[in-house]
Amino acid sequence: MSTVTIVLLVILVVLIGVLIALYFFGKRTQKKQEEQQAQIEQTKQTVSMLVIDKKRMPIKDSGLPQMVIDQVPKLMRRQKLPIVKAKVGPRIQILIADEKVFDLIPVKKEIKAEVSGLYIVGVKGIRGNLEKPAEKKKGFFKRLLNR
Repeated sequence: MSTVTIVLLVILVVLIGVLIALYFFGKRTQKKQEEQQAQIEQTKQTVSMLVIDKKRMPIKDSGLPQMVIDQVPKLMRRQKLPIVKAKVGPRIQILIADEKVFDLIPVKKEIKAEVSGLYIVGVKGIRGNLEKPAEKKKGFFKRLLNR
């Protein structure tokens, strides 16, 4: 055997090993996510609130309690999260919205939200349906890919 074939075999074995490791890691991560989703579904409550403001911002600038910020993994502290500032009853609270729901939340309007702790899971309008946001204009390459 020549050295080229030996090098190619070693690279192939390493790639197969990496793919197997990624498969099992992905399976474990998916199982954790399903458990967390089940826990969120158990503890969610419907609350009426007046949305004051909503933004995407890093968690350290969000105004959340320091105890919550300390529990966030270090890699996610720089990532921008969808933060909603709302008046729930007599108190003003800062909540984290789910990515799917964030665009549906209207600003300066009253809504009924499904909340699990500090996390907004679902949104319903109190007076009628919520307006869906207009779709953003597609770029040149995305239009080409759709064809």
